[in-house]
Amino acid sequence: MMFKASPESKDLFGKDVPDENNNVAADELTDSLVPFYEGKNVLVTGGTGFLGKVLIEKLLRSCVGISTVYMLLRPKRGMTSEQRYREFVRHPVFERIRSKTPQLLAKLVCVGGDISLPLLGLSDQDRHTLVERVQVVFHVAATVRFNEALIEAAILNTIGTKQLLELCIGMRQLQSVVHVSTAYSNACRREVDEVVYPPPMDPDRFIQCVQLLPGEVIGAIAGQLQGAHPNTYTLTKAITEQLVAQYADRLPLCIVRPSIVTGAMAEPYPGWIDNVHGITGIMMEIGRGTISSIMCDERCTMDVIPVDVVCNTLIAAAWENANTTTTPVRVYNCTSGQVNGIKWHEYGRITQRCAVRNPTKHVLLYPGFQFRTNRLVHKLVELVLHFLPAYLFDALVRARGGQPIMTRLARRFQRAADTGEFFAMHEWIFRNGNLRRLGDRVRRDRAALSFRCDVTGLDWETYIEAYMLGIRRFVLLDEMDSLEQARAKLRRLLWFKRTVQLAGLLLLYYMCVLVFYSAVV
Repeated sequence: MMFKASPESKDLFGKDVPDENNNVAADELTDSLVPFYEGKNVLVTGGTGFLGKVLIEKLLRSCVGISTVYMLLRPKRGMTSEQRYREFVRHPVFERIRSKTPQLLAKLVCVGGDISLPLLGLSDQDRHTLVERVQVVFHVAATVRFNEALIEAAILNTIGTKQLLELCIGMRQLQSVVHVSTAYSNACRREVDEVVYPPPMDPDRFIQCVQLLPGEVIGAIAGQLQGAHPNTYTLTKAITEQLVAQYADRLPLCIVRPSIVTGAMAEPYPGWIDNVHGITGIMMEIGRGTISSIMCDERCTMDVIPVDVVCNTLIAAAWENANTTTTPVRVYNCTSGQVNGIKWHEYGRITQRCAVRNPTKHVLLYPGFQFRTNRLVHKLVELVLHFLPAYLFDALVRARGGQPIMTRLARRFQRAADTGEFFAMHEWIFRNGNLRRLGDRVRRDRAALSFRCDVTGLDWETYIEAYMLGIRRFVLLDEMDSLEQARAKLRRLLWFKRTVQLAGLLLLYYMCVLVFYSAVV
């Protein structure tokens, strides 16, 4: 069943009117991005995820002529699709829309379904509506957990995609389908071009194995199937890309491969973030002073891409793909390394500086960390400076009758760092000629200022500071009025750190003196 938000007000809202020269018949494509979305009905999967939220917000706010945005939403945690939808439209990501043009939210329609179920779990009525009305599809839904069991990753990333593509085949007005993959779908290659590479296993055979073999058998052979891939996420994404390519002669498809998706550069707000996954959690803990050592080759060029740049790329790619569909399927490497790269060392240095300049009131220790490539040294530092303080802190909390959490958090972020270690210890060259051409085309269009598709000219220090402030505000819920209080706390922690260091040096000196006198005597 579909659910639709009621407008919160009846105020009029403005929208761009295309030039007369750009007016086209309803069944024709336009050479300008924003007018392309006039009257369009769009389907988005994975709309409740980090990337999906920003994509939906951008479509509603910047493509104001859009007719409807359907989002596939499954029941979860005892809540129905409708209940989750009612909660979703109240999310802070839509604050700009709610405050200025709340009636735009009426264009967002929930479709009850589940990407992991046969036929996507759609009712006959909802399936008929989508088949008859949808012109553009953004397939964002996926599990992005690196340690996901192979069978779960396969169901969500590969089988779910196949079911969506089968639905798309029946869509009568379909003009463009954008599949979101990852730049690391070919993690075993040092240089990655904008092409679909042969997968480690035929997609149809892989799906048959998952559907026919018992779960315990799949778990037992998961390591062999994974091969050179660092995790089940990149493996299933590689297989799914080939699956998508097989539909390219029947559907207007393209693939967008973002690298590590990070906080917003500008939209919906500078530094906006709503989770602590991956690098965001690491940056947060650097700011709180609870991380002292990270396994990473700081000489490597890292590759991160702001979430709003990814969303702009998706929207622009759908437009370009509708105008010029290609076979084989067109691929966009949505990456930063070859456009405006930054080394891990520099990124870490800026993060550390921002953590000290704009501390959070939730800081626990004075921020300070090092990148390391020696695993033994890293583990020793992790034990002494991560887990030992966490155990001591929890012991104090228990003594006061509180609920200990630091050890659990330390283990949680250790797992996050371990799963991301492969990507911090290696470097890739992502060719992105298609992305650059798309960016040039958008810049020539009147929508260029609103749909930036690359990080050319991005000032990394300014961005990282906004990102850290975003973590402070949106994740830690720490507003700027607490900044002076946090700085005073940080100064006390600095004196505590220096006192501990001095005590450690004195203790070491005392032990050396004892050893010396023992040897003399």
